[in-house]
Amino acid sequence: MPTVMRAPETLFEVYGPRAGSLTVITGSMFSGKTEELIRRVRRALYARRSVQVFKHALDTRAEGTAIRSHNGLLHEAAAVASSEELQARVEPATDLVAIEEVQFFDGRIVEVCRNLADGGYDVIAAGLDMDFRGRPFGPVPALLAEADEVVKLRAICARCGREASRSQRLIDGRPAPATAPTIMVGAEESYEARCRHCHEVP
Repeated sequence: MPTVMRAPETLFEVYGPRAGSLTVITGSMFSGKTEELIRRVRRALYARRSVQVFKHALDTRAEGTAIRSHNGLLHEAAAVASSEELQARVEPATDLVAIEEVQFFDGRIVEVCRNLADGGYDVIAAGLDMDFRGRPFGPVPALLAEADEVVKLRAICARCGREASRSQRLIDGRPAPATAPTIMVGAEESYEARCRHCHEVP
């Protein structure tokens, strides 16, 4: 008797377990990282995928339950204080985990993102790759090494108009010294995008 073949009914039957991935969106301040993160989140929602968006509780530039791009684009987000809290709040049915201001997280965020991607989640993490001194910022360099996709964005230098890859911190309109604290949340009042040539760290 001939064997009756049936069409697979689920994606699992076609492809096996969902693959998972890690995408890192990085660049200087004012380069459009949050805007790109929100664009990808909205695209996933349009495709009827389940999405959770997280931000670090240190990010106070927008409401506690939202992320905001510098051009005013808003999206709902949950504020968490650590990588452990983020991991604990990811729901099994979620398809996409988006993380804003990933540079503020502790070093374990790299392991969390790796475990999520290995577990079949698509992870998108956005954050600064360099601090105001032009040095690697927190866990972002390790995330870049782990990433399946890296999106490096550039801004426009506030001084010369060239493409900018650095974040210039200002105190009373003057470049902040290298001894200033690494983390200081702010926007146009405290930072400018600058190119390598115009970036200053006294």
